[in-house]
Amino acid sequence: MHVKKGDLVQVIAGKDKGAKGHVIATLPREDRVVVEGVNMIKKHSKETHQGPRGAKTGGVQTMEGPIHVSNVKKLKDDKPADKKADKADETGEDS
Repeated sequence: MHVKKGDLVQVIAGKDKGAKGHVIATLPREDRVVVEGVNMIKKHSKETHQGPRGAKTGGVQTMEGPIHVSNVKKLKDDKPADKKADKADETGEDS
């Protein structure tokens, strides 16, 4: 896979074309990635009374769904601290 968790990516195909976000999770066996704010789906959950703390509330939750890794393009993160360090190196000055 050309992306990993935490990378900034842009969607290049599909209904969310042009959207940017960070990779939340990668699914290498399925060649899919989960990007924050992209491919939002609704998941219905049932109220349960099992678990260590008792009842779990049910309802409709909105969450990100996975998309194919070929539909995303990795972008470079702009880091101002790195740019300052590069600029100082170009001038030849010592700190």
